[in-house]
Amino acid sequence: MTPERLYDLAQFNVARMQAPLTDPLMSDFVAGLQRINALADAAPGFVWRLREESGDATAQRPLGEHMLVNLSVWTDALALKEYVYRSDHIDFLRARREWFEPMREASAVMWWVPCGHRPSMEEALARLEHLRAHGATPHAFTFSKDFAAPASAPEPRA
Repeated sequence: MTPERLYDLAQFNVARMQAPLTDPLMSDFVAGLQRINALADAAPGFVWRLREESGDATAQRPLGEHMLVNLSVWTDALALKEYVYRSDHIDFLRARREWFEPMREASAVMWWVPCGHRPSMEEALARLEHLRAHGATPHAFTFSKDFAAPASAPEPRA
C-alpha cells in the first residue's frame, strides 16, 4: 500500500526573451508552445500549471516585458525531471538559446507545497529571490541540490 502523498513539488522558471513573441526570431518557440504544454499536461506526475484563456501564461510578465514565466506543480522531482529531460520537451530545452538570453542568476526554483495548494506568482517570485540570495535550502532549491518533501503533514492554513 502506498502512503498518501502530503506534498507536491512546485516549480517556477523565468527566461529573458531575445525578442518579442511576435518577432520572427521567436516563431518556432511560439509554434511549439501549445504542443509542449499539452505534453506537460499529459505527463505522469503533472498536477497543475499556470495558464490563461490562451492556454499558456505568456501574458504574465511580473518581471518585465521581456521576461517569460512558467509556474507548475508536480507530484515529485522525478516526475518533473522525466518530463523536462526525457520527453520531447528536451528538444525545446536544447533550442532555448535560439530564443532566450543566458541568465547570470538562478532562473529556476522548486519547493514543496501541501497537496492541493496552487502557488501564487508572488509566492513563486519570493522563492526565486530566496534561492538567489541564499542558495539551495529546503525553502527553495534546484535539481542539482534538491531536498525531500517534509515528512509530516502541513499546518492547516488560516
